[in-house]
Amino acid sequence: MNRAELRATGALAAVFAVRLLGLFMIYPVFESYARHLAGATPMTIGLALGAYGLTQGLLQIPFGLLSDRIGRKVVITVGFVLFGIGSVVAALSTSIVGVFLGRVLQGMGAVGSVVLALVADLTREDVRTKAMAIVGMTIGLSFLVAIVLGPLLASVIGVPGIFWLTGALALVGIAITEGLVPNPAHTIRHRDAEAVPALFTRVLRDGELLRLDFSVFALHAILTASFLSVPAILTASLHLNGRTDWMVYLPVLLVSVALMVPFIIVAEKGGRMKQIFLAAIGLLLASLLVLAFFGGTAAFAVAALVGFFTAFNVMEAMLPSLITKVAPAEAKGTATGIYSSAQFLGIFLGGVGGGWAFKLGGARGVFLFAVVVTLIWLAFAATMRPPKRYSNYLLRLASLDRQKIDAVEASLKAAPGVIDAVIAPDENVAYLKIDRDHFDAAKIEAIVG
Repeated sequence: MNRAELRATGALAAVFAVRLLGLFMIYPVFESYARHLAGATPMTIGLALGAYGLTQGLLQIPFGLLSDRIGRKVVITVGFVLFGIGSVVAALSTSIVGVFLGRVLQGMGAVGSVVLALVADLTREDVRTKAMAIVGMTIGLSFLVAIVLGPLLASVIGVPGIFWLTGALALVGIAITEGLVPNPAHTIRHRDAEAVPALFTRVLRDGELLRLDFSVFALHAILTASFLSVPAILTASLHLNGRTDWMVYLPVLLVSVALMVPFIIVAEKGGRMKQIFLAAIGLLLASLLVLAFFGGTAAFAVAALVGFFTAFNVMEAMLPSLITKVAPAEAKGTATGIYSSAQFLGIFLGGVGGGWAFKLGGARGVFLFAVVVTLIWLAFAATMRPPKRYSNYLLRLASLDRQKIDAVEASLKAAPGVIDAVIAPDENVAYLKIDRDHFDAAKIEAIVG
């Protein structure tokens, strides 16, 4: 990556970070705060926690498509304005209904897909995967920092203060977007980074992709529901008060990240993706059962949280990789867009289902709800086909004779190590799905001249 691409990627990664920090800092402290609001019940608390996932999931793809027409930075700025307004509404509210409305408005700032499209606009084809990986690492790091930072900040400025801070972060996001992110020379639809409506049917008919969509849906439903009960578990077992929970989250998350690494190495390098995938679901299931029945004991609670976050981190690393391996060559952006929408809708279901389960059975009821979701997920995952070790390869076409597209495409498909190839003449690129063990880049370059 050249200096301009690094600068643009770093700025857009920062845009993602300030937005996700605002969203996730509230998770570990929301339940203990929200129960004191007017009109609060377990159901309405869960609904308010997950509300942003509904609007985020529904608007993610439409905002991406809108940005093709009116410009990326315009949509990102409008999204941050909505996000900031929602944060202020939540900060000023003294009722659970007001906080719910604020969370809905926060979710309407659904600009994740637009940010990724802008990354694609500002990077060359041969370094785009690296740029997307940088943004992806930022997303994971933001989540980990937010879970620790939330209780720390709540002890100083309170939960309304976190909402005010989130509103300020929205202004920071606008400043970065307008001041540090360059304007792209051209705005086109990139099939590797954006959803293409013409490909929706193909992606939604792919059973393997649907399994992965359900996986991220279930994972985030479980995560959101669990945060309705984890604070109560920490209070019962370690006598923490909700705002000192960071003293548990910090070491637990550090250990879980360290434990995640060997799992990912075995999965990626050892070719055991399905085995590690199922093992992570099994670890998640065991952790939830321990929290449900032995969470009142400090040692069991901490051990279960380490297992829970290890499994969560493994899945957060594996699922995007699996999506890119399984998706058709030209439909990676579409598959990723649907996957992202499923993730946010899972957050909404987790809030609603977790609130309902808390009403029926308290903290244990929430974990048992999560156990049921995990068992359903395990049943779906058990039938998945072991994913092939395929990669995506983006080939820039300096010149393209449109009369010979079919012939060139056929030659690319017949080349060694090429599993699939599709030429996108509007982008002057070819999207390839390849087996790197047999792929010969020199032969591919010779085919396209």
